[in-house]
This record gives sequence, structure tokens and C-alpha cells, in this order.
Amino acid sequence: MSSLAARLSFITFSPEEVKANLINGKSFSNTNLGKINLFGTDLKGADFSGAIFIGANLSGANLSGANLRGADLRRVNLKNADLTEANLENCYLQRAEMRGTNLTGANLEQAKLELALYDSETQWPEAFDYRNSGAIGPRANLNGAYLNSAYLRGVDLQGANLRGAYLSGTDLRGANLEGVALSGANLRRVSLIGAYLRNARLINVDLEFADLRGADLTGASIEQIESFAGADFSQVVGLTDTDRAYLCSRSANELGTWNPFTRSNTAKSLESVASDS
Repeated sequence: MSSLAARLSFITFSPEEVKANLINGKSFSNTNLGKINLFGTDLKGADFSGAIFIGANLSGANLSGANLRGADLRRVNLKNADLTEANLENCYLQRAEMRGTNLTGANLEQAKLELALYDSETQWPEAFDYRNSGAIGPRANLNGAYLNSAYLRGVDLQGANLRGAYLSGTDLRGANLEGVALSGANLRRVSLIGAYLRNARLINVDLEFADLRGADLTGASIEQIESFAGADFSQVVGLTDTDRAYLCSRSANELGTWNPFTRSNTAKSLESVASDS
């Protein structure tokens, strides 16, 4: 038996049993609560130290003052949860949903936040450097990050640093990428359908087979594109005459490459673009 398995209780608890046991003061330290649904539950001050919550739903839950030290919260839904003054020291929060989460006064020392999602409504502890924590959200520093094939549909990344990031195959449909620095990023086969790319920096990026249908490129810097063979620009808005001329001046091979998903080639997709001088 692994050391991890050895320290866990594999008794399965229902949400009702958890609530009842908490009323009686039971500790859930080192307990396996993976995938449990505790939406909106009052868990204030509870002891979940070392507990496993992988894939659980804790959205809207009251976890203020809870002890989650060393807990495994990977892929947990903490949207709009109250974690004020909670102890999250050395816990695992990779890929957790933390949009709207209140972390005021929480202890996040040594917490692992890579690829956790936050937004402008997320409240962080004072002086906590969330921008360099590896979490994904507005103004995040994700320079050179590996986000290949990530599901980031509708995510707010306004003002983020994604220079040199690997975003191939990533779903960014409808995402807010206003003012994002994408210079040198790998955007092959990325889905940017309807994405908001106003004032983004798309310098020296790789856009092979990228799907930009309906994206807003107003004010975006489009220069020195590495490749955009098979990219689809259908119904893109905000493209200047200069940018359109630059794209249309590229090689016949790039412009003529067929996108098997959108069933269009790059040249044909550019014909639908209404440029804005």
C-alpha cells in the first residue's frame, strides 16, 4: 500500500453524513472526500487537514476558518466559496476553479496554484503574489507557460503576460485577452472564436491552423508572424488595412492551406474580413 493510501480513510461519506458529523464535531483529517458535492454547505472552522477533495464541488461553501493544511484540492470547484482566514498551507490547488472565491486573510504559504482559475472578483490575501503563482487570470504572469490543449473558454486573461507560452490546441473561445502580451507564443490550432484580443501583442507568433473566426483584433499588434498557414480569419473585426495587406502578402502556400476543421483556406477567410483603417 502506498504511503498516500495508508494515511487515508476510504470510507465513503455522503454530503448529509459530512454535515451531520461536522455538527457533532468530527474531524475529517486525512479523509477521502473526492468528488463529493458540498455546494453551498456551511463548513466553517472544519478540520479537513490532509483530506482528499479531488474533483469535489465546494462552490458557494462557507469554509471560513477551516483547516485545509496539506489538503488535495486539485480540480475542485471553489467558485464563490468563502475561504476567509482558512489555513491552506501546503495544499494542492492545481486546476481548481477559484473565480469569485474569497481568500481574504487565508494562509497560502507553499500552496500549489498552477493552472487554477481566478478572475477580477477573486479576493486574495493582502500582499499575496497571485500574479506569479502559476494561476490563470487577469494580469497573470504566464511567461513561457505550457497550456497546451487547456480548456480556457471564456476565461478573463486581460493584461496577462503570455510571452513565449505554449497554447497549441488550447480552447480560448470567447476569452478576454485584451492587452495580452503573446509575443513569441505558440498558437497552433488554438481556438480563438469570438475572443476579445483588443490591443493584444501578436508579434512573432505561430498561428498555423488557428481558428480566429469572429475574434476582435482592434488595436492588436500583428507583426512578423512566424506562420499562419491554414488559419481562419473569417468575420474577424478590427483588422486594419495595413494588417490585412501584410497578411495577404504572405506566400501562396500559407494563404492556400486548407483548414480541415473550418473547411476554408486562409486566403478565402481573409476575403470576409472588413478592415478598419
